[in-house]
Amino acid sequence: MAEKELENNSNETGEESKQEADISHELPEATESVLQIEELQKQLDQYKDLLLRKAAEFDNYRRRVEGEMSNVLNYATESLLGDLLPVLDDFERSLKHMKETIENESLVKGVELIYQKFLKIMEGRGVKPFDTVGKEFNVDYHDALLQIPRSDVPNHTIIEEVEKGYMLNNKVIRHAKVIVSSAPDDAPEEAKDAESSDEVTGK
Repeated sequence: MAEKELENNSNETGEESKQEADISHELPEATESVLQIEELQKQLDQYKDLLLRKAAEFDNYRRRVEGEMSNVLNYATESLLGDLLPVLDDFERSLKHMKETIENESLVKGVELIYQKFLKIMEGRGVKPFDTVGKEFNVDYHDALLQIPRSDVPNHTIIEEVEKGYMLNNKVIRHAKVIVSSAPDDAPEEAKDAESSDEVTGK
């Protein structure tokens, strides 16, 4: 009986040793697997970061191209529309003259309808006149043809528009030709000195 128990104990000890050996053999493999997973996770994070960077670069490129294309589309016809502005001026002058001299209202109305249609087409392409009279002179929008002494308005105020100015969307394609007020001859010397200073600085 004692021998049988000893044999059983010996068998159990052998099995435990075998299990420990198996576990010892599996530990390096498990550690290697963990390292491989960590390396794969690191590579995945790198590729994810690279993908996000490339996506951001592409988005910036797309926006830049869209902006450039928008500018091309907006101003591609600038030269043609600029050439049509004198025709628009002639229309306005002719229409004004006809209203003053021709009694045939049907003819005047017909010409006015054509003018309005022409003007609507230009506006549909982004061409619009801008107001000038009563505004302060600005070299970015106006060309001064003449200065007239005036005491009833501030210096450098536009008092008359000789030729309309036009914008294409947000860009000036023709400066308005205007007449601007100046200090009267009997104005105090300080006002004249200020005006002369403004003329030198382009204000």
